[in-house]
Amino acid sequence: MGAGNRPRRAWPLCDRENSRPTAQGFWPHQSRRPAPALHRGRALPDGVAESEPERFDDEGPQHPVTLSAGFWLADTACTQALWEAVIGNSPSHFNAKNRGGPQHPVEQVSWDDVQGFLRALENRLPGVIASLPSEAEWEYACRAGTLTAFSFGDQVTPGQVNYNGHHPYAGGSKGLYRESTVPVRSLPANAWGLYEMHGNVWEWCADGKREYAGRDETDPRGQEGEGVAARALRGGSFYGSAGLARSADRSGVAPGSAIRDCGFRFALRSTSPAAVTERPAPRDAAHNGVSRQR
Repeated sequence: MGAGNRPRRAWPLCDRENSRPTAQGFWPHQSRRPAPALHRGRALPDGVAESEPERFDDEGPQHPVTLSAGFWLADTACTQALWEAVIGNSPSHFNAKNRGGPQHPVEQVSWDDVQGFLRALENRLPGVIASLPSEAEWEYACRAGTLTAFSFGDQVTPGQVNYNGHHPYAGGSKGLYRESTVPVRSLPANAWGLYEMHGNVWEWCADGKREYAGRDETDPRGQEGEGVAARALRGGSFYGSAGLARSADRSGVAPGSAIRDCGFRFALRSTSPAAVTERPAPRDAAHNGVSRQR
């Protein structure tokens, strides 16, 4: 896949040093200080050279980004079990009757659907703001301190990422194509303990897909827009090539779209700055059904 403009299949960040796991492994990453500046994508001399194979135009220009506030990020995509516990139904294509199950990521949920889930989750977690991560937050978490094409390096295999192994990255060897999602935590985590940031399901981001400004930015967010304006997706999926699962790859679709290879993971922030430094108490998590997420 060469460089160019893409109208649809779209691209996305926690401070590891100050993060800690919870007893349930549900909110493993939480930052207590401003995140450091980071460069999105690869270094591009003069903003035009393509140093990363299969890079698309919408992944540049490179520019420094600072995240000024800490946040918790779920260590996996939202599972079908958690979605059903919160919402009461299971919309997924890959369900227990079709190569899936409770610990597979929920999919076939639109950006609009996810907003309803987040509000319902907040009702179960007093004092917490639930949201999708911004593109900037997503990419920071995905990269886990790396600047390579993937958090695992400049190449991946189906043993690390669930993608279409018939379409490897940048001259890599062909491999397994599973043709479906896998349960969360099936594949290796990145250096910050986040699972399946690459592949398995595309993940919705909070903001609309935007053009990069090419200058220093703090807490950048694309406008949500109105109606069918595209919301950002990141991470690639089981269905796509390895190149679409790169840390910098971007996609975007209308917020009402519910697609069988699109899911999400959510971020949590406390309504009290002081409370952000501590995880929710285990009894609160269990009371709210969160302990079902394993």
